[in-house]
Amino acid sequence: MPPPADILKVAIEWPGAFPKLMEIDQKKPLSAIIKEVCEGWNLPNPETYALQNADSTNFYVTEKNRNNIKNGSILRLTTSAAQMAQQLHERIQSSSMDMKLDALKDLASSSRDITFAQEFINLDGISLLTQMVESGTERYQKLQKIMKPCFGDLLSFTLTAFVELMDHGIVSWDTFSVAFIKKIASYVCKSAMDTAVLQRSLAILESMVLNSQDLYQKVAQEITIGQLIPHLQGTDQDIQTYTIAVINALFLKAPEEKRQEMAHILAQKQLRSIILSNVIRSNKPINDEMAHQLYVLQVLTFNLLEDRMMTKMDPQDQAQRDIIFELRRIAFDVECDSNNSGSIEKRKSMYTRDYKKLGFINHVNPAVDFTQIPPGMLALDNMLYFARHHQDAYIRIVLENSSREDKHECPFGRSSIELTKMLCEILRVGELPSENCHDFHPMFFTHDRSFEEFFCICIQLLNKTWKEMRATSEDFNKVMQVVKEQITRALTIKPNSLDQFKGRLQNLSYTEILKLRQSERMNQEDFQSRPILELREKIQPEIMELIKQQRLNRLCEGTCFRKISSRRRQDKFWYCRLSPNHKVLHYGDLEESPQGEVPHDSLQEKLPVADIKAVVTGKDCPHMKEKGALKQNKEVLELAFSVLYESDEYLNFIAPDKHEYCVWTDGLNALLGKEMTSEFTRSDMDTLLNMEMKLRLLDLENIQIPEVPPPIPKEPSNYDFVYDCN
Repeated sequence: MPPPADILKVAIEWPGAFPKLMEIDQKKPLSAIIKEVCEGWNLPNPETYALQNADSTNFYVTEKNRNNIKNGSILRLTTSAAQMAQQLHERIQSSSMDMKLDALKDLASSSRDITFAQEFINLDGISLLTQMVESGTERYQKLQKIMKPCFGDLLSFTLTAFVELMDHGIVSWDTFSVAFIKKIASYVCKSAMDTAVLQRSLAILESMVLNSQDLYQKVAQEITIGQLIPHLQGTDQDIQTYTIAVINALFLKAPEEKRQEMAHILAQKQLRSIILSNVIRSNKPINDEMAHQLYVLQVLTFNLLEDRMMTKMDPQDQAQRDIIFELRRIAFDVECDSNNSGSIEKRKSMYTRDYKKLGFINHVNPAVDFTQIPPGMLALDNMLYFARHHQDAYIRIVLENSSREDKHECPFGRSSIELTKMLCEILRVGELPSENCHDFHPMFFTHDRSFEEFFCICIQLLNKTWKEMRATSEDFNKVMQVVKEQITRALTIKPNSLDQFKGRLQNLSYTEILKLRQSERMNQEDFQSRPILELREKIQPEIMELIKQQRLNRLCEGTCFRKISSRRRQDKFWYCRLSPNHKVLHYGDLEESPQGEVPHDSLQEKLPVADIKAVVTGKDCPHMKEKGALKQNKEVLELAFSVLYESDEYLNFIAPDKHEYCVWTDGLNALLGKEMTSEFTRSDMDTLLNMEMKLRLLDLENIQIPEVPPPIPKEPSNYDFVYDCN
């Protein structure tokens, strides 16, 4: 007979003694188990002891997380969290530098555990650490001169402990003094600083900026972009990552009116070229965190275009009208002086003729074309840049099209406006950076005016594709769709330079796009005859039931959800899963991301499915209506859903990705007897339905289908035929 589920067999260690093999009853209070262990080793005062996981985490076992203990686990009897916190609190104030150093090292390690962290914070430990950083006593200064490595370690462990304690979110960032901020900023500004100290200092500054608008103001006063740039010119990728993270945080939190000014400073300091040569083109591969920070910087840089993108042109503004006159002058090599000879009517007729050749929709007053937002004035900016910096290509395109028949000309003005709008959509100009995206494009770091150069390449592509398609004015939207496909396909390979991007587009001609489309269509046979449609309709309920069961099975397996915070590296987790009988949702907090499924009995909270009133998504969720950055992040908004129960109670979720979001919203709707409407359900329905249709329509006449699967062939005598494609 198997042992009861509540009885676990574990090993318990104690320094200087042989480990004990014990059976512990999960129904007994933890204090009773600790007392029993202490009695076995004749240890007095069991209330001063606790159990720890004897693994790399060394986290304390508490009533809250004890259900994570598995059969065969190795635990360690140790000093209780409260006792340990008290001891370390005293030891870090020791007059002996060696004792202080050992204590801070232990504190940095122990602070990762929230149980210990809570006890240390209760002793006002964070204030003590900040005072130690602020003080800068003569003794510290002498130590720095005569024992530099020791001073670096001392400061490094102090800052590490501080970062770990703050990561638990127990203490508000708004509580820190200007003196502390100045001290941290000074470590970043020093040219020769211990690597670990510099890394922790950058992490602290980033968190301060992201978590408090007031602290942003103070940090911005203490540190400049010029002081951060040298850290990008080293070889330590972690330091480079934290440096870009601080720049991104300052960029993100800066008021809108200061962002353009900050961008100008970044350009003056040649940030782009420094990142290109020292990070993107360095010999080291770019890790995920660096890729994310580069993506964030790319998004924030492109978002500077939003103001022009959403600005309408004022048809009465002479300065703005002069830009259109400049486009006409460059294209036709004429002066736009109002004192030109000839009557007003003749000049108007001449302007109208030229504006028609330039491809504007409104030939009389082209300014009206730029009142559409997006792309607003950004389109005119792009056109002027193209005309001035790629003058030959600009003149060729305008003259080529003005010499064609009216119906075959590719209207440069209209094309530029629609293309600018399309490029803004592809690059998601105006949207906040995604929390988990690493999708940066190296080519945008190769030019100071990368968006404008991107436009110049794409407008020439559009003109080329127009000619290849032999398009007429009625085909305008069709051409734009093909161009969008060419651009997005070229971007998927992540070109390293604009020239490489241009080369990729050369290979994606209209003929090649047709071949690719045809190849993809062959993999998606389109059955449109009436008998086929009737068969699809008959099979559909079976497939929907199969999808429903799959969704519910996934809910039974459960998912680990991350608690979103303003600091990405701060990961807090909670787990939720459906009971096998589909009647109860079990959920609870976790210390770390689990490696597999989390047992139901280790999840403390329960929600009966019968109590669920509704499932809401996106901006209707209670946690998306709260003030803060989450409300503005479109990607987080798309992953948010809430379960409403009883009167005003709710359980809030932010899915780790779009797939999990669809699985959970589908599964919860299925539990409530509602329709599953996610895009993944539609995709699964199409895939499974097409597979089932192909199976049912196979020509199997005179073909015998085996009742048992064929035997697995014997292994070959050698594997010499295997070729490593890598």
